[in-house]
Amino acid sequence: MVVRKETQQTGVKVNQPAQRNVPHGIRALSAILAMVMTMALMLLYAPTPHAEAEETQEKQETQSGAMLSIDSSTAVLTDTSGYHLSATVTNTTDQEIPSGTLTLAMNAFYTFVSRNDIQEWSEGIGQIPTPDIVGQSEVPALQPGASANVRIDAESSQEALASIHSWGPKPVTLNYEADGVQQDEAHTFATRTGAGLNTPDTPAMNITIVQPLEAQGWTTDNTMLEQLVNKGGVTSAELSKIAVPGKEDEARLKSLEQTFTKHDKLQVVADPTYLKAMSMPTQVDGITQPALFDITAYSALNDSKTYDSAGVGTSQWSAKQALKSYQSALGDPNASMATYAWQGTGNWTIEALTKAKQQGYDTVIATHDFEESDATTAETGKAIVATDAGDVTVLTAQSVLSDLAQGKATSSDADANGEGTTAGRLARFVAQSAFYQMEQPYAERNLLVYLSDNSDPAVVDALMTDVEQSPWLNITDLNTLSNADPALSGDDASAIVPQSDGVNDATRANLRQTLSTLVASTNDIKRFNASILTDIADDAKQAPAGLKAWRRQLVDAHGIMALHALGGENPAGSTMVEGAGQLASLLINGVAITPTENVNVVSETAQMPVTISNSHPYPVTVKVSSLTNSMQIVTSRFDTVEVPAHGEAQVAFTIRVATSGTADATLSLQDRQGITFGATQTTHITSALQISDKSGFIIIGIAVLLGALGLWRQFHRKKDPDE
Repeated sequence: MVVRKETQQTGVKVNQPAQRNVPHGIRALSAILAMVMTMALMLLYAPTPHAEAEETQEKQETQSGAMLSIDSSTAVLTDTSGYHLSATVTNTTDQEIPSGTLTLAMNAFYTFVSRNDIQEWSEGIGQIPTPDIVGQSEVPALQPGASANVRIDAESSQEALASIHSWGPKPVTLNYEADGVQQDEAHTFATRTGAGLNTPDTPAMNITIVQPLEAQGWTTDNTMLEQLVNKGGVTSAELSKIAVPGKEDEARLKSLEQTFTKHDKLQVVADPTYLKAMSMPTQVDGITQPALFDITAYSALNDSKTYDSAGVGTSQWSAKQALKSYQSALGDPNASMATYAWQGTGNWTIEALTKAKQQGYDTVIATHDFEESDATTAETGKAIVATDAGDVTVLTAQSVLSDLAQGKATSSDADANGEGTTAGRLARFVAQSAFYQMEQPYAERNLLVYLSDNSDPAVVDALMTDVEQSPWLNITDLNTLSNADPALSGDDASAIVPQSDGVNDATRANLRQTLSTLVASTNDIKRFNASILTDIADDAKQAPAGLKAWRRQLVDAHGIMALHALGGENPAGSTMVEGAGQLASLLINGVAITPTENVNVVSETAQMPVTISNSHPYPVTVKVSSLTNSMQIVTSRFDTVEVPAHGEAQVAFTIRVATSGTADATLSLQDRQGITFGATQTTHITSALQISDKSGFIIIGIAVLLGALGLWRQFHRKKDPDE
């Protein structure tokens, strides 16, 4: 076996190789004696229930929280690396802790025998003695809330390290004592390679590590949006960037690209719309569905009509469209790239797999809830599932390793113990991977590990460094995994397909609300195009040039933002919904009533002028409505007006009054279908009807004549003889 000389491991300097020459017979005898000693120590150190209860009580009395935090450690232990650990000790009590000692110890001869065994140790409940002291360091006195950084460095020649005669994960204890009282204890792991040991070599286990690449902070380019609305269109390249990554994504991408360059075996699977938004697209190993559209949630809702009404049709997230976006990003119409449907918030049910296949995805990546629950060993992360649309290859992530790689502890108890820090989780990752290889050392397997879409580049770098230094692991690419023999197929594969869609009520309600909002903004844009813009046939000679293209771009721009709003657990989803609504608002509110001054009426009739403005690059035709809150002071009801591009037009409503008084006229706009839109305006009307008005004289004259006629008849009528 080739021993690589490393000068750095997980940010900690290590020693150069040192040769050891121990006879094989002595090594074998030492190994046998070590096993006997381990068994004896386990019996000796195993606490009685009473003693264990006392120990637990003592810990509760001396501390109120975890005091030990592992900052860095040597996860991969070789014959030359030595062991190096950096930890932070914090006084979590309300009393001063006197100076103490931090002790690092391990069991050089112990071999984990089961998954429960390794898990219990990580949770701090495993009763494994660690008698082999690797190193100690003094801890100063600590006031309440104070912390101290402590480091322990042990050379490879240290007795405990030199006594290790078998490869694999070893239990490590970090113990903090002060004034003779144990303050806290943490469990972690150190995994010994076979370098320098007289142990048989076994084939390395294949492992594929995938980093999804997507923007975390999609936002709307307001400048581009205003140009689209006010200038009548943009170029197709500009339109595609109406949704742009946030500034924080740019800085993160630079760090990630450095990590990708350093670890070229790390598989990068990118959202093609993110690549398209980059000025210089990064090199990737695969692409996902556009905007990581949530196919699993789409299948769970089973409501394609609502998605269509929201402006997101199936053509926008197909494998064909993903490839087009990738080709556009590279500026190469002939570029090819493997496409993968990435799992969203829900499960890959048979319905979801069928839909993915119908959309052109032959391979999907299952990030959760697609493992054989009763598997006795870790299996190749590949299954072939038959659907009505054809066979689908499911690449299944190994859950324990993937969670650890994403910064998730294996349990809450483990998180409170050694897995509460990145260093602790990486140590467990390395130990767990070695244990999986030791379960079936000669079986050919390929495990899939997927990282978080918001992975810290420094953590990814540390993980890949540890994996590269683990000789029991062989890093492979996605193509190798895709071509590997499946662990499950046929009925066996169908049996593990989730029956439940996995979309909880809260997620479902949020998705419904998002869709409802997008449907509303889509309808506004459609209404603007069909019933507000002046109705001129696009193919007519008199039609303005570019009108048809502009209408189409308005719909496409909304579709881009809606697609990003429906992309899995996208934290920028709400921002994209707001952007889609902003586009609709700019269109609708671009046609408005100019506030009218109050009107004073001194006659029976008068005119009330109303000005309509249009900020858009093409003319609009709208109805103007006027309605007063008085029966004595009224206006004409409607008027229709065409408003020129970037201009104004005026209509005049007739006011009729029957008496003096006041009234408010509410002015509003309607499209050609009679549906009100935009903001209303109110004009105050004051009537002061005067007697000098000709109509008044006429009314008075008629009244006088009628009165005179009545008097004349009264005096000239014939009297009844009986009167």
